[in-house]
Amino acid sequence: MGKGRRERVLPLWKKTVTVLRDWLKVRGESQATALLLNARGDAMTRSGFEYILGKHVRSAGTKQASLVKKRVSPHSLRHSCAMLTLHATGDIRKVSLWLGHATLQSTEVYLRADPTEKLEAMASLAPPTLRRGHFRPPDKLLAMLRPKQQ
Repeated sequence: MGKGRRERVLPLWKKTVTVLRDWLKVRGESQATALLLNARGDAMTRSGFEYILGKHVRSAGTKQASLVKKRVSPHSLRHSCAMLTLHATGDIRKVSLWLGHATLQSTEVYLRADPTEKLEAMASLAPPTLRRGHFRPPDKLLAMLRPKQQ
């Protein structure tokens, strides 16, 4: 279930299905239909996932110091996945489908957020041809800048 209690359905790779089946064997039987369970055996909430993610980020921060200053959240993981999908496919429609967005306008933020695409666009432009020289302001400009005599 996503934001606004909207159900999201995502395609899975065969390898992902295999890993999930293995996980369900390890996890054991449960009355809950959720894939991830909390310590009580109930479906894990978003805040519960955020709490566990925070513990893992702090633990990883002891080995990778750059993580300490980063804000890692479920949303940042989702955003990173979307950006990787955009880079891999180059197709905003696939990103939109993957994220479960109702419209493409919701996904366009990823186009605006991608600095790589902006840098590629800038690199494709020919730089202006400039010649070295000295700036000599015209007499009219100098006259305008001089204080008026009274």
